[in-house]
Amino acid sequence: MWNGKRRRAAARVDTLVGEGTCVRGDVMFSGGLHVDGVVQGNVIADPAIGDAVVVLSEHGRIEGEVQAPHVIINGAVSGDVRAVECVELAARARVHGDIYYHRIEMAMGAEVNGQLVHMVEAEEPRSLPAPDRAEAHAARTVEHISSS
Repeated sequence: MWNGKRRRAAARVDTLVGEGTCVRGDVMFSGGLHVDGVVQGNVIADPAIGDAVVVLSEHGRIEGEVQAPHVIINGAVSGDVRAVECVELAARARVHGDIYYHRIEMAMGAEVNGQLVHMVEAEEPRSLPAPDRAEAHAARTVEHISSS
C-alpha cells in the first residue's frame, strides 16, 4: 500500500471462531486465529511463536484485550490491542480501547476510541538521553561560581 511495498501477515488459519459462536474466557493460540463470532475474554498469542496473526472479521467481536504480533481488525474490539509488529484497521474496524503498535495501517472509516501508542522495538533501550555537553558545562560553571 505504501510505495507499492505491502508486507502482509500470513493468511494461514489454524483456529476459527465461527459466526454464531460465543467463546467465554481467554483464548490462547499460536499460528492464525480468525474470529467471525464473539470472544468474551482476552485473545493472547503464544509469545514463543513470532508469526501469530489475529484476524477479526466485520461480523466478529472481541470483548477483552488482544495481544499478538500481527492484528487485523474489521470488526469490534472492546479492550486494548497490543501488536509488536503490525496493526491493520479495515474500514469497518471499531476499537474501544488503546492501541499499542509498532506499525499501523488504518483505512478510511475505521474508528478508534482510545489512544494510539507507538512502541519502539524491544531491542532498543528505553533510557534518558545523554545530557547535552553545553548543559553539563553550564552546570559546572554555575557550580564553580556559587562555590567562589
